[in-house]
Amino acid sequence: MTVFLLALAGGVGAAVRFIVDGLIRARVKTALPWGTILINVTGSLVLGFLAGLVMRGQAPESLLLIVGTGFLGGYTTFSTASLETIRLVQSGRTRVALVNGLGTMAASVLAAAGGVWTAALLP
Repeated sequence: MTVFLLALAGGVGAAVRFIVDGLIRARVKTALPWGTILINVTGSLVLGFLAGLVMRGQAPESLLLIVGTGFLGGYTTFSTASLETIRLVQSGRTRVALVNGLGTMAASVLAAAGGVWTAALLP
């Protein structure tokens, strides 16, 4: 049952990613892939929060497995962020590529830490 729920959650996460990215791309016309950045940062924040809850014993590990590995694994996309960074380099937009690659990584790590920290604030 866990594998089924994990796969279902992953599929839902991928669909949500597709929708969110499409909505952002339709509204924000820039070389910087804001949809992918937003998706990875928000996914990291939620994953950090869930992990923080599990570390404190306030949520079951199965929630982290299904929502974290399943939904957020389908929702976030490191491979797309990497490919978009390479495409920016290939198109001669090296500065934008650096902002995308390093900025996304830094923002995602800070968001994950913020999620863990936020979970620690709960009573």
